[in-house]
Amino acid sequence: MKIYNTLTKKVEEFIPIDKNEVKMYTCGPTVYNYAHVGNLRTYIFEDIFEKTLNYIGYNVRRVMNITDIGHLTSDADTGEDKMVESAKKEGKSVLEIAAFYTDAFFNDIAKLNIKKPAVIEKATDLIDEYTKIISVLLDKGFAYISNGNVYFDIAKTNDYYKLSGRNEEDLIVGARSDVEEDKNKRNPFDFVLWFTSSKFENQALKWDSPWGTGYPGWHIECSGISLKHFGEYLDIHCGGVDNIFPHHTNEIAQSEAYVGHRWCNYWVHGEHLNDQSGKMSKSKGDFLTLSLLESKGYNPLVYRFFCLGSHYRNQLVFSYESLDTASSSYEKLLNRIKSIKKDESIIDEEKVEMYTIKFKSALEDDLNTANALTILFEVVKSDELNNNTKLFLIEDFDRVLSLDLLKNEEIVLDSELVKKIEQMIKERDEAKAEKNYTKADEIRNELLSMGIIIKDSREGTIYEIKESEKWN
Repeated sequence: MKIYNTLTKKVEEFIPIDKNEVKMYTCGPTVYNYAHVGNLRTYIFEDIFEKTLNYIGYNVRRVMNITDIGHLTSDADTGEDKMVESAKKEGKSVLEIAAFYTDAFFNDIAKLNIKKPAVIEKATDLIDEYTKIISVLLDKGFAYISNGNVYFDIAKTNDYYKLSGRNEEDLIVGARSDVEEDKNKRNPFDFVLWFTSSKFENQALKWDSPWGTGYPGWHIECSGISLKHFGEYLDIHCGGVDNIFPHHTNEIAQSEAYVGHRWCNYWVHGEHLNDQSGKMSKSKGDFLTLSLLESKGYNPLVYRFFCLGSHYRNQLVFSYESLDTASSSYEKLLNRIKSIKKDESIIDEEKVEMYTIKFKSALEDDLNTANALTILFEVVKSDELNNNTKLFLIEDFDRVLSLDLLKNEEIVLDSELVKKIEQMIKERDEAKAEKNYTKADEIRNELLSMGIIIKDSREGTIYEIKESEKWN
C-alpha cells in the first residue's frame, strides 16, 4: 500500500507499527448542524481507506470523535461558539442540539454505506483525559497559564509548522485584520488548552479543573481521545485538508510534547468539494445536504459513486449536471449487473486472481478509486468471463466500493398502491399542462415521501422505487 503522507509531502509505502493491527484515527463531525456533502466526501474517502486496508489483509481499528462541546467559528480561538450559536437559533439546549445532529450524521453515513468506526467517542466524555494531558504539558514547560486560561507555547516545540509547510512570517503577513487578538497569549499563534476565562461567560458546558471551572480547547479533544484508545503511537490520522492547519498542526505539537517522541506516522487528507462559487461551507448559510439531494430524487449511493470517480486528493466541483452524469452511469452499471444471472458455470480461479490483482493495484496506488472503478467496468463488460466469475468479482470488489452492486431485488407493489400512484401522476401531468407548477411539485414531493421517484421521459412520466426504500 502506498499513500500520500502530508507530513513528508510524498507518496510512500505504508508500514504499520504493529503488523497485527493498524491504528487509525479520523476526525469526526462537530454536531451543531447537518453535515454538508463536502464533509461527507471526506468520510467516504476515509471509509474507502479503511476498507482498502482490510481488503489487502490488514486488521484496522478506527477511532472517531464527536465534537459536542463546541467549536469556535474562527480557528484562532475567537469568534462565536458554533454549538451555542445553533442552540440559541433553534431554542434548544446544547446537549439537545448535539444529540439531534449526531443522529442525523449517523443516518447520513448509513445511507452512504460508510462503516461505523470501531470506537466513537464524544468529546464531553473524556474531560479527565484532557486535564491529565494539560497538567503534564504544564509540568514539562510546554504550556502556561495566563488570565486563568491554559495556553500551549508553540515556541517550545521544534518544527511546529512541519505538517502544513507554513511559517510564522507568512501567517503574520496573511493574517486577517478582523481576527480578534487574544492579549493573554505570549505568541499570537499559541492556542488554548483550557478556558476558564473567555468572552463566553455563560458557556453551557463547564467542568471543574485544577485551573478553575471551564472547558477544553478544541484541539486537545482529538489528542486526548486518540491517546486514550491507542496509547503513545498512532499509524494513521485522517481528515479534510482544512484540518491541516491549525487543528492537526496543534494536535501534533501537544501530543508529541506530551509523549516525548514522534506520535503519528501517516497524515492523510482529503481535498475539498467545491460548488461553482468555491469551497462548500456551512458559513454560507444555504448548503447542500444529503437529504436535499434525496429530495431531488437522487439515490445517496449516486453521490458515493460520484466521489469515487475522482481522486481523494483532487478538488472536486459539484454540479447537478455532473451528479446527473454519475447517476446515469451508476444506473447503467446496475442494469448491466442485473442482467448477469447465476448459471452452472465454474468460477475461473485464474481470472479471479488476475482481476483481483488489478483491482488491488489500483487501490494500493494512493487509493486510486477511479482506476478501481475502471477494473470493475472491465469485469462487467468482459466477453472472456463467465457469469459466475463476474458475479464473484463484483461481490468481492463491492467489499471496498460499497455501492450495493448486487442489491437488485425487485419490490412488488400492492395493486391499490399502483392505482394511487398512477392517479397522482395523471393529476401531476394535468397540473403541468395547466402550468400549475406549484401543484405539480406538491404531488412530486408527496410521491417522494412515499418512496416513489418520478421521472419525465420522452415516453411520458415514469416512476421507480427509491433505493433507500429497498434498504429498509
